[in-house]
Amino acid sequence: MKKNILVTGGLGFIGSNFISKIIKMNYNIVNVDCKSYASVDPDILKFNLFNNYKFYEININNYDDINNVIKKYSFEKIIHFAAESHVDNSIEDSLIFAKTNILGTINILESYKNLESNKKLFLHVSTDEVFGSIETDRFNEISSYKPNSPYAASKASSDHFVKAYFETHNLPVIITNCTNNYGKYQHKEKFIPTIIKSLISRFKIPVYGNGKNIREWISVEDHVDALIFLINNGKIGESYCIGSGEELSNIELANKLCSIYDKITNKTNSNSLISYIKDRKGHDFRYAVDSSKINKLGWKNKYNFNDSLENTLLWYLDNKDFLT
Repeated sequence: MKKNILVTGGLGFIGSNFISKIIKMNYNIVNVDCKSYASVDPDILKFNLFNNYKFYEININNYDDINNVIKKYSFEKIIHFAAESHVDNSIEDSLIFAKTNILGTINILESYKNLESNKKLFLHVSTDEVFGSIETDRFNEISSYKPNSPYAASKASSDHFVKAYFETHNLPVIITNCTNNYGKYQHKEKFIPTIIKSLISRFKIPVYGNGKNIREWISVEDHVDALIFLINNGKIGESYCIGSGEELSNIELANKLCSIYDKITNKTNSNSLISYIKDRKGHDFRYAVDSSKINKLGWKNKYNFNDSLENTLLWYLDNKDFLT
């Protein structure tokens, strides 16, 4: 008998990639998403072709709406992706980040807490940005939180509420803090799609500051595999850092994508399009995590960075509508 699982934000970048894999497994999936500007068109995803999939257009900021769905299906597991995630937007308007990332998370926690039976797991998908910036070494599960952007602060707060519901209400929770993702379905506002769009249009490629800020990058497919692994193997009450070990400065990543693009399209000197722009406020220098905790459980990332980055670029070349 298939088990009921709730996915919040399942039309988003990571959530849609997650459903694409788990929909073929032994679950009845209910996806709630408010269809924001960053959501993927459901007609493209074609999830509704599966008889184990249902969709509700719901904003998690509305407690009654999300509570009605949770009560109706008595979910064993909730996988919580729904969030505002673009740092620049959080700098311009922090309130929606507080509402969705904090209040929305509390709404789901409160509803799941009140479910009388059957609750087995609340998996909260968070970010490494909650730890702030690091010059050397790597963040791990016991690193102090030091968020520097409104986005990171809202996700840090949501992490704390999830932990509090575990301690106070014994809610079965797991938290994941993942590094920067890339792959298909990512919204055009993010760094890698922005570079690809600029390459295709032959516009300037915007790089903040001096381009030396460093990020650890992981394929969204590796991230999704890690989440599915933790659904089955993670320990309740624990947090897990998820990364690949693949670090690049922003300028290195831009140059790498330019080289891949030139190889694929027979263009030349695409890196001449790179243009330095005014740095972002409070721009963290480096994110990097220690994934040894989840590695010791038995998960390791498997996608080669150069190959999967090239596949991502090829996907956008075949799906240019995502960049318009």
